[in-house]
Amino acid sequence: MPTLVSVFGVEPSRIGGTETFAREVSKQLAVQGWNSVLCFDTKPTTEVSKFLEMPNVRVEVLGNTAHNGSPTKQLRNVLRTYRPEILHLHFMGFVSVLPWLARAYGVKKVFFTDHSSRSADHVPERAPFLKRVLVRIINFPLTKVICVSEYGYRCMKTLDLLENDRYELIYNGVDLSRVSADASRGVNFRKKFGVPENKQVIAQISWIISEKGILDLLDIAKLVRDQTTEVHFIIVGEGPYRAEYTRKAESMGLGNSVTWTGLIADPFGEGVFDAADVVCQLSRWNELFGWMIAEAMAFEKPIVATRVGGIPELVVDGETGYLVERGDTAAASNKLLLLLHDPELRKLMGRRGRLAVDTQFNLRENVAQLLETYGIRQ
Repeated sequence: MPTLVSVFGVEPSRIGGTETFAREVSKQLAVQGWNSVLCFDTKPTTEVSKFLEMPNVRVEVLGNTAHNGSPTKQLRNVLRTYRPEILHLHFMGFVSVLPWLARAYGVKKVFFTDHSSRSADHVPERAPFLKRVLVRIINFPLTKVICVSEYGYRCMKTLDLLENDRYELIYNGVDLSRVSADASRGVNFRKKFGVPENKQVIAQISWIISEKGILDLLDIAKLVRDQTTEVHFIIVGEGPYRAEYTRKAESMGLGNSVTWTGLIADPFGEGVFDAADVVCQLSRWNELFGWMIAEAMAFEKPIVATRVGGIPELVVDGETGYLVERGDTAAASNKLLLLLHDPELRKLMGRRGRLAVDTQFNLRENVAQLLETYGIRQ
């Protein structure tokens, strides 16, 4: 059987967007009679391993240096062992010798997906001439670059590092087969984390880093709570700033109004979205896509998010949620209060959001498009 090797420079510690993408690719490859080799920085957790398990799937561990674009011994061994027809690099450095390494082992096609959000002050511009020449030489064996948002597509094309026809837009997506509302899951989630039954829940699911606007969210929580006590904020995720931000919330008097859940292994299955009334994403940097936004929309949740990067491609202001400017905590709190006080508006925006996911961010359909790009599915 022919083989696709997918390299993900991440630690598979939860059932998130990357893991559901990897499983969907493997499922569709199986239908086409292909093997799928999934490579990660570290060994998947038991739950993730079970989630990815299929007859045509093999999982390999490359070590946490793989995403630097280094031709590690482990990656060489994978290429030597499986002799894949196609190699696809995810969460890796864009400029590396890996495409040349792949060709040296007989790989016919090499793909790269750009998953990188840009800094808050990023302005797309053409790369200097020398850099353009060097990158075109280094990345000559690269077949195509997959961009997961129109914003990312524009950023990459503006750099002019490769010919325009070597970029393709294929949105990230949500596995809709795993999306089903279940009120009991929401109740159990609230009980597990001590969230009062009578409180409306505003949730943000993200890494606990400054770029995700967590400090802005705390300021917003203070403004919202000053207007209503019938609200509780849940911040789902882990990260290097969690302890610092938890202390900050305490110092602001928000200790009883904000719950930090830590990493949730399976947000779908454990009821995160079932428990939420509104979902936020107050990113400070230029978010490339916003996987958690798409997932919340699939669960028919209205969104309040910042107008940055690729987020406006998901959230249509006034239709599926509200967009505010980066750092505008007053506007965000006003929009949240509006949604909290109007359950019919929440339902309407939620239904519109689900329709947007069905039509644009359906993982099954978008992976099918990717297989066509591979040349596997005609």
